[in-house]
Amino acid sequence: MPAPIDRINLPLFVPADRPDRFAKAAVAGPDAVLVDLEDAVAPMARTSARANLTEALIAIDAPIFLRINAAGTEWFDADLAAAATLPLAAVVLAKAESADACAHVARKTEMPVIALIETARGVASLTEIASASARMAFGSIDYAADLGMGHTRNSLMAARSALVLAARVAGQPAPLDGVTTATRDDVLIEADCRHAVEMGLTGKLIIHPAQLAPARRGFAPSDDEVAWARRVVAAAIEANGSAAAQLGGAMIDAPVIIRAQQILARSEPAA
Repeated sequence: MPAPIDRINLPLFVPADRPDRFAKAAVAGPDAVLVDLEDAVAPMARTSARANLTEALIAIDAPIFLRINAAGTEWFDADLAAAATLPLAAVVLAKAESADACAHVARKTEMPVIALIETARGVASLTEIASASARMAFGSIDYAADLGMGHTRNSLMAARSALVLAARVAGQPAPLDGVTTATRDDVLIEADCRHAVEMGLTGKLIIHPAQLAPARRGFAPSDDEVAWARRVVAAAIEANGSAAAQLGGAMIDAPVIIRAQQILARSEPAA
């Protein structure tokens, strides 16, 4: 049975026109294999790539996401028709900009929709998009290009915060962060994931198997964080229902306990 969509936090991209890579991607151990019919495939190859998916996906022993082309493109309707017949865990809608587009994909495929927010229009419509999709992901590189700005943590902070806030208001799982283009820089990948955690995101789009290990380290809490969280929970239990407890001279109340529980929940996949 496929993992729930909120537990799939590190999906690995693989081009839809490279079926020879599908099984290898699954063996690398991502939370899902994200088969891409959009940017990773040349426009003239998208039709043939789509036609070969039914047989090719049999080789994937992992949950499967399919990124389809944006609403309004020449490939959109055919992508939808194909997605409805495939054994998918979710459909990823490229350049999602409206609730209507997300709802249309959900109706046609009868599958969860992950709205990939990649444009200014998408960010401007986050509240509506979050209400019509199962989860959101940040296409940070396309977003930076759309606004003509740098692809830096500072420049993207407002958009990341907006995604997290909209997801929370809609009762969605926290969004997936955009890609790190460096595939072999473990220090940068881990740091980018730690920054994502700070911003409230709980996963990341992965473009190379080598990124998986440092990404998992980045999303996992440190040993010190886990030890602190365990002490907080233990102190709360010892307080036996009191509104607040003490730990090392510091007050522990409900928000602190919630934070500790969140850290322990993040430690479970690593354990």
